[in-house]
Amino acid sequence: MPSPAQQNLKVIKKEAALKLSQLLTFPNQLTLLRMMFLPFIINYLVDGKYKWALILFVIAGCSDGLDGFLARTLDQKTLLGQYLDPIADKLLLSTTFMVLSILHKIPWKFTVLVFSRDISILAASAVLYAIAGLRDFRPSIFGKANTFAQVAAVFFVMLLQIYPIRWIYIARQTFLRAVFAFTIISAIHYVILVGKRLRAIGS
Repeated sequence: MPSPAQQNLKVIKKEAALKLSQLLTFPNQLTLLRMMFLPFIINYLVDGKYKWALILFVIAGCSDGLDGFLARTLDQKTLLGQYLDPIADKLLLSTTFMVLSILHKIPWKFTVLVFSRDISILAASAVLYAIAGLRDFRPSIFGKANTFAQVAAVFFVMLLQIYPIRWIYIARQTFLRAVFAFTIISAIHYVILVGKRLRAIGS
């Protein structure tokens, strides 16, 4: 009969193999690739090469939709992917907003609002997980609309640097205002959702 130490070792090896198998799924590989694009996008922005930054940003955005589609189609949904995908999205968008604000392409009020919402949600999620074990907070329709508005805003901000045309400027302004509105709406909705779940646990 195996000793307790050997049994523990087997359990650890099994868990490690499971985590590795999740990491090697095609959707999660795409998510990791999206994260790897970020430093190149930032370098291109800092160097003023907006065309190349925009191309990589579009590829990263397409991979975001593709990894979710593949996870459903190939039946490769994993717990790791549920955490990794939103982390990759937040890193890409928040960092790009920050750099574009530093370069004076996006007013700081939008970037501060985006960061404040994300940090507040992250802190609240950590506290709720610690005190109530809540961890399944899937993005709401308002959260998805906010993400879309952020992606579109960054796209048109970069595109305006390549083609300074009036309709692109109008699109840039429209989506930045949409980011402002949906950031506030989605944050309020998140607070309401958390309150409902806490009341459900307490009842």
